[in-house]
Amino acid sequence: MLYAEENNRNKTIAHLDLDTFFVSVERLQNSALEGKPVLVGGTDSRGVVASCSYEARRFGIHSAMPMRTALQLCPEAVVIKGDSSRYSKYSDIITEIIKEEVPLFEKTSIDEFYTDLTGMDKFFGCFKLASEIRDKIIRETGLPISFGLSTNKTVAKIATGEAKPNNKIEVSRGTEKPFLAPLSVKKIPMVGDKTTLRLSQMGVKRIHTLQEMPIELMDRAMGKTGVTIWKKANGIDNSPIVAYQERKSISLERTFQKDTIDVDKLRTLMIAMAENLAFQLRQGNKLTACLTVKIRYSDFNTYTLQKRIPYTSNDHSLIAITKELFEKLYNKRLLVRLVGVKCSHLVGGGHQINLFEDSEEVIRLYQAMDHIRNRFGINSIKRAKTMESRNLGGANPFNGKPSMILAHRRA
Repeated sequence: MLYAEENNRNKTIAHLDLDTFFVSVERLQNSALEGKPVLVGGTDSRGVVASCSYEARRFGIHSAMPMRTALQLCPEAVVIKGDSSRYSKYSDIITEIIKEEVPLFEKTSIDEFYTDLTGMDKFFGCFKLASEIRDKIIRETGLPISFGLSTNKTVAKIATGEAKPNNKIEVSRGTEKPFLAPLSVKKIPMVGDKTTLRLSQMGVKRIHTLQEMPIELMDRAMGKTGVTIWKKANGIDNSPIVAYQERKSISLERTFQKDTIDVDKLRTLMIAMAENLAFQLRQGNKLTACLTVKIRYSDFNTYTLQKRIPYTSNDHSLIAITKELFEKLYNKRLLVRLVGVKCSHLVGGGHQINLFEDSEEVIRLYQAMDHIRNRFGINSIKRAKTMESRNLGGANPFNGKPSMILAHRRA
């Protein structure tokens, strides 16, 4: 089998990553946090660390770690619940700066970007341009940011990791393999803890070892995944910059601080989720044709039930189906840990009035409600039933921006 694949050496890709983004934003608001171990994330017993400062990382703390474990490692850490709207605001500012400076970029998360600078070296110099973009971001936001520049996304991302904190690295054409060789295999994107353990059992701990192995061996050992890892280890990655990817679904979930059997609370939350998703669909000029309800019980068994429906973005339609599926799925004898609602099979287009169910008054009501929410926030108007429900978020998920996990909630 022929596996040889030439790297696209005509590309120049910069990967930009804001350093400890949530923590850095919090430090802009409170300079007393400078130099201290800071944890941003859930403050309850099931909370997780969304972001941690470098001072906290010295204690072995990392993102996605249970907050309880993090505080055992560093009891003196400062814990901040976080403010998702503030983080989104700064992310939007940085996005606009990048948009003004480069013709093509990909936003892969709230704090991470790829930019295609191919051809810029003829007029300006790619490293100089990337450096000036970084300087402008630091100057206009006060936030630290690092970047890596190379011939593809994989090497650029790894280079950014080596540049941190608040620095920059260029890996020029022809030096990709020597740059990667001494690094741990953990540095390769897509190589997690389980894959690292499997590679270690094969005697592979450094990227250099992967580079020396025949690709056929990785194919036999790990299939297509092994081939992809081998290519990345050798600096081969032809994946393009993707400016925008159409979303196929949107969803909301809530993990309870304490498992509950309060059926009224559960029903209220399900209605609030359906109402919220309907608003998001209308914001994106989308319709859904499939609704899914999800319940996870205290024993971690998870059940879902879905139903195909006529295309809609109306609150009353989605709420009715959500309630129907919940009643069919809910086991009243078990404590509930998590509930969720998902809209899928999305298509573009505004709602078509159902002559048998909708009225002009109902359509105008939704338009008025959406206008109020857009002006004063998603929680400015709600059904009486959902008044007590916590904020579920409501940013438009169809505007080309990646979704963000709120800092104070468990993913």
